[in-house]
Amino acid sequence: MGVALSAHKLTDGVLDSTLLRNEPVQARSAARLTGLLDAAAAVVDEIGYERLTTAMVAERAGASIGTVYRYFPDRIVVLQGLSARLLSDLLKSLGEIYLDPKHSTLAELLAAAHQGVVTAYRSVPGFRSLRFGDSLDLPRSEGSKPGSVQLAAAQAEWLGDRLGLVSDDLAIDIELAMVMSDALLHRAFYSSREGEQPYIDASRAVVIDTLTAKYGNPSGR
Repeated sequence: MGVALSAHKLTDGVLDSTLLRNEPVQARSAARLTGLLDAAAAVVDEIGYERLTTAMVAERAGASIGTVYRYFPDRIVVLQGLSARLLSDLLKSLGEIYLDPKHSTLAELLAAAHQGVVTAYRSVPGFRSLRFGDSLDLPRSEGSKPGSVQLAAAQAEWLGDRLGLVSDDLAIDIELAMVMSDALLHRAFYSSREGEQPYIDASRAVVIDTLTAKYGNPSGR
């Protein structure tokens, strides 16, 4: 049996509804919003986020431009919404990994979490370009945190739950390892959808070696 991990971290990446022109309250509206974000993800996956326009989103979604503007005031908020969804989905998938009892040591948990990120790079539309949302060079609203900070904080909490690993420095140590690791993953997937294995391997080693060098390789429940 796995331990019950804290769940509140899984909602940190949800798009702030105040950014939307109209917050969906009915199932049909929510589905329409999901479809627009799906369309944006497909376009970003093909051409990168820099060239995305609201007209492209509308065309790919088979919707009118007015439908896009009903929810999103501009392309920036489209990208913020997609980034928030990517981050939220990654947090959920990593939460499931940390809950899985087959990963019992720090090194095993870190390796599995790293593979989860690699899988997102390979299979989630738009992730290679936007990743944790930190690639968007935009002003942040007061109180908002970079995606890497949210991911690190969640993982620190989960490691405390699974391994009893508690340290004031743990979240920042995880974030530092993640940022270095992600730079290598970005290079690995720069021109390859499957990723160049030497960079993937180096990326995984950075995370595991950095954290086990300081915290050892404890095992837990």
